[in-house]
Amino acid sequence: MGNFERYLSVWVAAAIVLGVSLGLLYPSLFAFVAQLEVAKVNLVIAVFIWLMIYPMMVQIEFASIRDVGKNPQGLLLTIIINWLVKPFSMAALGWLFFEGIFADWVSAQTAQEYIAGMILLGVAPCTAMVFVWSHLTKGDANYTLVQVSINDIIMIFAFAPIAGFLLGVSDIQVPWSTLFISVVLYVILPLIAGVITRNCLNKSAKDSAAIGQLLDRLKPFSVIGLLATVALLFAFQANTIVAQPLNLLLIAIPLLLQTYGIFAITYFLALKLKLKHKIAAPACLIGTSNFFELAVAVAISLFGLHSAAALATVVGVLVEVPVMLSLVALVNRTRHWFE
Repeated sequence: MGNFERYLSVWVAAAIVLGVSLGLLYPSLFAFVAQLEVAKVNLVIAVFIWLMIYPMMVQIEFASIRDVGKNPQGLLLTIIINWLVKPFSMAALGWLFFEGIFADWVSAQTAQEYIAGMILLGVAPCTAMVFVWSHLTKGDANYTLVQVSINDIIMIFAFAPIAGFLLGVSDIQVPWSTLFISVVLYVILPLIAGVITRNCLNKSAKDSAAIGQLLDRLKPFSVIGLLATVALLFAFQANTIVAQPLNLLLIAIPLLLQTYGIFAITYFLALKLKLKHKIAAPACLIGTSNFFELAVAVAISLFGLHSAAALATVVGVLVEVPVMLSLVALVNRTRHWFE
C-alpha cells in the first residue's frame, strides 16, 4: 500500500475542510453545481462515483459469479441485517433520542421529522459506495456485485412498505426515477464498461498481468474520485454545517450509534458463521452504509426541501464517508480473526 492509500483518512479530512471552505467562499458556484441533477441524482457526483467504481468493475469476472451460490451465508447475512434489523434499529434509536434523551432540545414537530429522516436512511441500503469499501478491504468483487444486485431488487418491493409502516404513512411515493437512474449510473453502466475493458484486455494482452497493470494505473483516479466526492458533498452543505452545528451533532449521535452498532452485530455474526474475510467484509459494510440519494429524495418529496427530515438525511451523507473509512481500517486490521 502506497503512502497515498495508507493515509487516506488524512486526505479525506483535508477534503472535508477544503469542501466546507470552498462552499463558504463560493456559495453561488456550488449552488449551480448542486442544480445539475436528474431525479435528485447529482450528475457531477455521479461522475466522481463512476470514476471510483469503474476500476472495481474491471475486477469482476462473470465466470466466477456462479461460485457465489457455494457461499450463501454471506448473502443471507446481508439480507437479514438490511431488511429485518437495520430499519427497525434505526427507528428505535430515533425514538429513543428524539422522544426521550433530546426531547427538551428540539420541538415535537422537529423531533418527528428527524426520526422520519433517520428511518428513511435505515430503509435504504447502499448501492454505489459499497464497491469502494469492498475494494479497500480486498473483498470479493464478484460476490459484492451479487450482494448489491439482490439488495437493489429487494429495495424495489420492500422500501415503500417498510418505510410506510415505520413512518405511519400509507401512501409513500417511491421516486422510481431516482432509484432507476442511480442503479443505472452506479451499477449497470460501470459494470458494462468494466466487462468490455476486461474482455478487450483478455483478447489483446500478451500476458495475464495486463488487468493488474491497468488497475494499478487506475487506482489514483479512483482515490481522487472519492476525495472529490467528499469535498463536493461538504461544499454543498457548508452553510448548513456552519449555521446549525448543534442540530447536526444531535442527529449525528444516534446515526453514529446505529452505524457502529449494526457493523458490530454483522461482524460478530460473520465470525460465528465462519465466513471468509473477503465475503464477510463487504457483507458487513453493505448493511452499515446507506443509499443517501434515495433517502434524501423521499424526505424532500414527503416533508419538503428545507424540512428537518431532509436535514437528517443530509447528516447521514456527511457522517458516512469518515465513519465508513474508520470501519474499513478496522476490517483490515482484524483480517486475522477470519484466518
